[in-house]
Amino acid sequence: MIDRPGFAEFLRRRRELLRPADIGLLEGVRRRTPGLRRDEVAQLANISTDYYARLEQCRGANPSETIVASLARALRCDPDERDHLYHLAGFSAPARYSGGYVRPGVMSLLDRLGDIPAFVVSDLGEVLWQNTVAAITLGWTAGHRDDRSANIVWRWFTEPALRPCFPEEDWPRHSLAHVSDLRATSARRGGDADVTDLIHGLLERSEEFRTLWERHEVAVRRFDRKRFLHPEVGVLHLTCEVLLSPEADTKVLAFFPTEGTDALEKLALLRTIGTQSFQAIR
Repeated sequence: MIDRPGFAEFLRRRRELLRPADIGLLEGVRRRTPGLRRDEVAQLANISTDYYARLEQCRGANPSETIVASLARALRCDPDERDHLYHLAGFSAPARYSGGYVRPGVMSLLDRLGDIPAFVVSDLGEVLWQNTVAAITLGWTAGHRDDRSANIVWRWFTEPALRPCFPEEDWPRHSLAHVSDLRATSARRGGDADVTDLIHGLLERSEEFRTLWERHEVAVRRFDRKRFLHPEVGVLHLTCEVLLSPEADTKVLAFFPTEGTDALEKLALLRTIGTQSFQAIR
């Protein structure tokens, strides 16, 4: 339910913090109140001044989600403030999207994980960034979001050269996991152009994808065990931990040596050898 006093107080405080210059207006003559006037905020939000005044006075009809979004934009709310305004109005905050941006702090953190491969990928399977040991051991290509050569899901279903990097008996499991995870992304933001473009492209290009897509299985991958076939060290057993970003459209894949295998020694050997060209998946 709406928190009317909290909602009204938040509107007032945000309005008082803004200056005319923040919205492209001249300061002009001396103002009787700090910040913007109610009519200025109402105009920016495309609502009537009377309705906006009633919101600040805890009166009138409850605002819709559309009006809350307009008010957040008019009041120049940052993402945290916008989410708080939605909460006060009694709504769930809209999902946040990073747009493929990888924060420098995340890259610095993963670069310090010097003994395990770590990637940042989008919720569509695009490799956005990888640390040095990831490039040495697995060699997945990181690239621009618009370049499908960096998309693991796209390449899995359209480029046969990718699959020999994994034991053949594991292929069906990987295929289903890719499709189920993409289903979860589609359920979360299926109207977005990048999601629909990828799905439509895969439906056109891959009969296997079409068959699995029609099963409507949904599962967000948060943990997995993988076997990689590396040209230098052979089978590499790695356990993948998936860490979601606050925006939930990017995630960190950290590959740890699977207990009870020789993966730890093989990773150490690969770090000693140095960066190798893993042609099979480049």
